[in-house]
Amino acid sequence: MKDENMNVGLYIYDQAEVLDFSGPFEVFSTASRICSSGEPFNVFLVSETGDVVMARGGYSVNPAYGFHNHPKIDVLIVAGGVYDKEMSKAQVIDWIARQVKKAQVVASVCTGAFLLAEARVLTNENVTTHWEDIPNLRASYPDLTVHGERSWIDQGAIVTSAGISAGIGMSLHLVSRLSGLELAQKTARQMEFDWIDKS
Repeated sequence: MKDENMNVGLYIYDQAEVLDFSGPFEVFSTASRICSSGEPFNVFLVSETGDVVMARGGYSVNPAYGFHNHPKIDVLIVAGGVYDKEMSKAQVIDWIARQVKKAQVVASVCTGAFLLAEARVLTNENVTTHWEDIPNLRASYPDLTVHGERSWIDQGAIVTSAGISAGIGMSLHLVSRLSGLELAQKTARQMEFDWIDKS
């Protein structure tokens, strides 16, 4: 399907992995910048409060929105990172669960899959995550079929990717799916990223 002016919200939090959200942000913003027929994506960062987030390595980030003021999200991407604290926040898990009812696509990068599973977005799907966290995801959510050696897995309304840089390939796949293969290929070339849609 092809939609225009889709809101792509990237959920971030303290100790989120930098490339987990920066990579997808670059993909969707670049796709909109080079698209010859308008700007198909409006991409932004969302945190719980909207205040400064300290990502991994001391990377300070200013999200555009918090839970209280973000626009409708058509594509939600949940970043991975040190996710333990987020898993214990009922308001975070509830927010993710609510967004799923409104979004067309919900995706995770790396260990963001744990947050989707905790929110019951993932229940019995085929999924992937960072190779190092595959045993833990299998043990924690045994109804999921967790695959290794996959960069991303598209289950329709839910898409998961492996670790860190895999989120770039997954996001290019989403650009292809939502706005066409040609734009995805042009975006990959603009980013000088060697990409083949492996879905």
